[in-house]
Amino acid sequence: MNPAALTKLPLATLQLRPAHAPDLPAINGVIERAIANWQLPERVKRLSLPSYRYHAHDLLHLHVVVAEDASGAVIGVAAWEPADPRDQPADKRGLLLHGLYVDPAHQHRGAGSRLLDAAAEAARTQGFDGVLAKAQADANGFFEARGLQRLPVEDAARHYPHRFWLATKH
Repeated sequence: MNPAALTKLPLATLQLRPAHAPDLPAINGVIERAIANWQLPERVKRLSLPSYRYHAHDLLHLHVVVAEDASGAVIGVAAWEPADPRDQPADKRGLLLHGLYVDPAHQHRGAGSRLLDAAAEAARTQGFDGVLAKAQADANGFFEARGLQRLPVEDAARHYPHRFWLATKH
């Protein structure tokens, strides 16, 4: 099957919906499998994984959306919240894409793009100027391919090295 056909396969059956506490084991499973594929030493992945997992209290402070396949299985998750003004481009207000993960078995089929689109729509609806993504290095290609602007590191003590901006207002 050619890659273009793969990209279009699940979009008709892919459903996005708000996450709920009973989804947390599935969400954290997606995150764990995604992090397992990062190009980092195994020890770094193992030690950092707990900080990436979501908990019930996160659902009170973050907007968390899951992507489900036709069977109802959670295959992706995205979370966002208002971004700290110190992290955003000058004179811009945005949502911080707290996390975007797709199960490796379902990557390159459009789920990540749909989740990013949901964050962009939330930013537009809420009157924000855009979406700020602080990416893990392995995800740079994803954000670049979707046209996000790479932001410079202006404050090395504060700014994440892989920051991207998706403008939602022109």
